[in-house]
Amino acid sequence: MTALFALATSLLWGLADFGGGLLTRRAPALTVVVVSQCIAAVVLGVVVIATGAWSEAGGRLWFAVAAGAVGPVAMLSFYKALALGPMGVVSPLGSLGVAVPVAVGLLVGERPGLLQVAGVVVAVAGVVLAGGPQLRGAPVQRQAVLLTLLAAFGFGAVMALIAEASTTVTGLFLALFVQRMTNIAVGGTALYVSVRRGGRALPEEGGIGVVRAALPALAFVGLADVAANGTYSIAAQHGPVTVAAVLASLYPVVTALAARSVLGERMRGVQAAGAGLALLGTVLLATG
Repeated sequence: MTALFALATSLLWGLADFGGGLLTRRAPALTVVVVSQCIAAVVLGVVVIATGAWSEAGGRLWFAVAAGAVGPVAMLSFYKALALGPMGVVSPLGSLGVAVPVAVGLLVGERPGLLQVAGVVVAVAGVVLAGGPQLRGAPVQRQAVLLTLLAAFGFGAVMALIAEASTTVTGLFLALFVQRMTNIAVGGTALYVSVRRGGRALPEEGGIGVVRAALPALAFVGLADVAANGTYSIAAQHGPVTVAAVLASLYPVVTALAARSVLGERMRGVQAAGAGLALLGTVLLATG
């Protein structure tokens, strides 16, 4: 069950990242984040009311609040790092956030077997290579590296926090709703500050019409992100966190494959090798 839900997490996060990446070509990144999370919050609010999940409110929800506060900071740091580039270095480094939940799992006493250790090493190496690391070329700015490491830590922290936010399915609905509301508060504040400083909340061309036309895609991105957080929480609760975290972190492979299928982007040799290693690591983790 752990492997199944963790792999579902990778699929959902990978598709959400791909969709979000396409949307940020047409609209400001902060607007994409805030609008997609607002749509997800509305859907989750209905689910919470329908299931009576409010009765599950408790101290664990602070983990959801923390995850919701960290998530937008990590995403914005990652976007800024990508802007500074080179993307061929920044993108693979962002996947190193898997070290956070893996470390948490080890600290709480998890001891993976030999095959699982090998699977972790092989899968992480595959994820990094699947990002197409740029080994030569333009120098990397120190600020880009620091922002990427901050983003990676944030992504890993969200994984660790959301896994602790609930112990039941209905509690998970409430935790995800609280996380989304915190995302909106943090992202909305950042958007307001950006606009006050001269930034744009709407695309230069098309304005609100572009955002309105993109609502179905924005809904998909927001709901896929919610579903990914949910499946990861279930995976981490029903099996070793070290296994769940690594399998859930295969999403860059999904994003690369989606770009190849939809946009016709050609995978470099190092990316193809990385995808193969990620698959091998998945097999080792699942059988270990």
